[in-house]
Amino acid sequence: MKRTLSTAIATLALAGGAALAQDAPFGTETEIGYAADLWGVLEEMNMVGADAVRAFPYEGVAPHGMMLETFYTEATVNGHTGDLLVKRNYGPEGVSKEQVLANPDKHLGAVTVMFRREAGYDADNDNWFWAKYLPDGSLDKNPKGMELAGRVAKGADKGCIACHSGAGDYVFTTDAIGAGME
Repeated sequence: MKRTLSTAIATLALAGGAALAQDAPFGTETEIGYAADLWGVLEEMNMVGADAVRAFPYEGVAPHGMMLETFYTEATVNGHTGDLLVKRNYGPEGVSKEQVLANPDKHLGAVTVMFRREAGYDADNDNWFWAKYLPDGSLDKNPKGMELAGRVAKGADKGCIACHSGAGDYVFTTDAIGAGME
């Protein structure tokens, strides 16, 4: 009887874990597909890729990078126009502005993006869609292997939403936001 009860509890725990993974707010097929569409828009806007517009890098902090470039604009993805923040994350630790300017592709570690989706996408978090891309446009993954696209780490103590919720409006550099980014 004990073994049967233990087996039943273990089965329920595994099933519950599978349900949680299936209902995850990020890394789903739908979120990954949307991230691919977003990357295509970033390419069209020259925010990523060989012809990407460049800015003067500034010192950053983990988890983004030791040097950063940040762009604030609007974009249209699948018929919806929303606020767009693109952050290029450069490293490794100790990399200088001069090194990044001389060879940005060599030092680019990731591109992190916030895109404000349509009302109702994630009202709890101002409808922001989060994605972390590797330089080739593929999605980065968390330690559990989940691709970082969607409501990344919603409800967790760490991650995109947990960190940015400390900014109130989810954007730490609010003073740099243009009139269209309210």
